[in-house]
Amino acid sequence: MPTNSGHVRLSGWTGSGEKVPVAAARKKTLQEGLQSLGWIEGKNVQIDYRFGDGDIKRIERHAADLLQSNPDVILAQGVLGAQSMQQVTRSLPVVFVQVADPVGGGFVATLARPDGNMTGFTDAEYTMSGKWLEVLKEMAPRVARLLVLLSPGNTARWTGYFQALQAAAPVAGVELIPGAVRSRDDISRSIETFANTPDAGLLVPPDAVTTEHQQMIFELANRYRLPAVYPLLSYGSDTVDQFRQAASYIDRILKGTRPADLPVQATVKFELAVNLKAAKAIGLDVPPTLLARADEVIE
Repeated sequence: MPTNSGHVRLSGWTGSGEKVPVAAARKKTLQEGLQSLGWIEGKNVQIDYRFGDGDIKRIERHAADLLQSNPDVILAQGVLGAQSMQQVTRSLPVVFVQVADPVGGGFVATLARPDGNMTGFTDAEYTMSGKWLEVLKEMAPRVARLLVLLSPGNTARWTGYFQALQAAAPVAGVELIPGAVRSRDDISRSIETFANTPDAGLLVPPDAVTTEHQQMIFELANRYRLPAVYPLLSYGSDTVDQFRQAASYIDRILKGTRPADLPVQATVKFELAVNLKAAKAIGLDVPPTLLARADEVIE
């Protein structure tokens, strides 16, 4: 049960930045989910928001600070968030979201029986990587070389995706060019250098560093007329919905359930979004069949 006489301190966000466009929707969804279960922010629950802005060192500092605030449960976003919390505590309940392969990452023993202080929600659907290539080639058949932006500090997040990409690439007829990025400057330099490659395209697997700088990636892809999977078009899990689901686990933990008794749940909802405006800006005609399958079309 809560340790703060009924007034719960919930500390969270050790992943993407506060200014990421989707962050507001995630925050609102979490708050609404908790409210529907009787946890009202400012009344019987206090939420300390800490944003890492994709900076690994900052995320680690936040994890240590959050532990010192003596919370009842922590919400950790992404692999970096989960890793940072695992480094500072093996006893405080942690609910994670957007964690790829939590078993392989060492966060839980099994999906059905986490057997520790962590549980949550995984979006690890590595076969999705083949869909990324399929959708990109449908929109831009000429693409033969793909720059894949990867953060060396977050291999647990994207390794499975990249291995699946390597298996699917020969079938799709594309060559993968890994680009190591740790910062905004790395991203800019990688894209600008690669832009002169013939039949080039861009692929951005989910990662805290690239998510933090997604607007710049979008602008560079547009400037250099690079067909891209995220943010030009995206095919992925509904990350906002994971925060609604996380509220239910937070509620159960605050009422006495152990994380070890809550199975890790996998994403079952996937969405395809097409940025029609961006496609037109770089001279791409989006096939009607692709638009018909899209859950969201940005015009």
